[in-house]
Amino acid sequence: MPQILTKYFGAVEYQETDVVQFPSGLPAFEEERQFLTMEPPAQAPMVFLQSMRNSSLCFLALPILTIDPEYRLQMTPEDLHSLNLSAEHQPGIRDGILCLALIAIAEGGFISANLLAPIVIHAADRRGVQAIRVDSSYSHQHPLTGKEDACS
Repeated sequence: MPQILTKYFGAVEYQETDVVQFPSGLPAFEEERQFLTMEPPAQAPMVFLQSMRNSSLCFLALPILTIDPEYRLQMTPEDLHSLNLSAEHQPGIRDGILCLALIAIAEGGFISANLLAPIVIHAADRRGVQAIRVDSSYSHQHPLTGKEDACS
């Protein structure tokens, strides 16, 4: 079984079928096109997106429905095409679609989730995109903690 060396998890074994392909990379990380999704049970429900190319690059995410159970996914025709999905209708998050909100920790420990541009993974063919919404229904800094809850 192949393995990669990571900064945060050490050596990690994986199967080729566990690797998610991002045909266009991620915004600001366009060269990063392959990520391994890792879901250690001890950190559930967190999901880690580990770059296959850069051992130091690992994004922290949460399933978007754990943050907002009523979240409505809205993708551009280009993003749908990139995932080999029909542009005729918007996919449901539970229909073989993994939708993740990237987590950010700002100065002072304020923790937020990016609901404006979720990571969307089509589970059947392991292809993903960061689906930047064209509307402003959601924020890129949706608060997960208040100032009184912030990490120190």
